[in-house]
Formats: sequence, C-alpha cells, structure tokens
Amino acid sequence: MPTIEGGCLCGAVRYRSGAEPVMQVVCHCGTCRKNSGSAFSMNVAVPQDTLRIERGSPRHYEDHSGASGKAFYRFFCGDCGSHVYSHGAAYGAIVFIKAGTLDDSNWLAPNLHIWCAEKLPWVGIPEGATQAPANPG
Repeated sequence: MPTIEGGCLCGAVRYRSGAEPVMQVVCHCGTCRKNSGSAFSMNVAVPQDTLRIERGSPRHYEDHSGASGKAFYRFFCGDCGSHVYSHGAAYGAIVFIKAGTLDDSNWLAPNLHIWCAEKLPWVGIPEGATQAPANPG
C-alpha cells in the first residue's frame, strides 16, 4: 500500500498516513449526508496515531448527533470548508479520512456500507458488499 496523501480543496490543509486502511466504508446516515453534501459519505479509516497533518491547522466541529451521543470531531479547512477527516470516542483510535480529499483514489474498493436503514432509495449498493442497517456490531 502506498502512502495515503491528500488535502482540502484549496491546499491549505495537507495530510499523510503510511498505514494500511482498517476499512473503506460508505456511510448512508443523514448526518453524513449533510456533512458531505451528497447522498453518502465515503471514508478511509486508519489508526488515529498514523495520521499526520503536514500543512495547515484544520478547524473542527464537535458533533453530538450520532447514535452514541458521544462527541464526534469533524475536521475541516477553515479557508475552503472542505471536510478532511473525523474521529470520536465511539470508534476508538480510528480516524476517518474523507475519500474525496485523497490525491489518488483509484485504489479505493469500499466493501462495507453502514447505516443502510437511512440510505436514499435511489442509491445502489454493489452486489457482494456488506450492508449494515446501522453501525456494524
């Protein structure tokens, strides 16, 4: 696996991780839809201690709208507003990088879809992908 690198739309925030992704997950919950501005959110999860901010100082939003009610921190560029990554206690030491911020996303092959109970009816899920109605248990 090559190094994972990426950043925000304007380039003010840049990150890097040398870790193998823990998972590639598509989330269909309403909160992720609002956060991504799209029909779902595509995320690459890596161990939190492997994510290095190479440039910039992302701002963050403390979100309590998730099922656990615990704080979930959403980090974004204060200049262009791009959501770059997120993490929270409900997910342990994992950080979720927004796949749209990757410099190279050609290697992505998400095989886990979560919060499918909130999935928009017109969004298709590839055959063989694991589907969970909420967070996987």
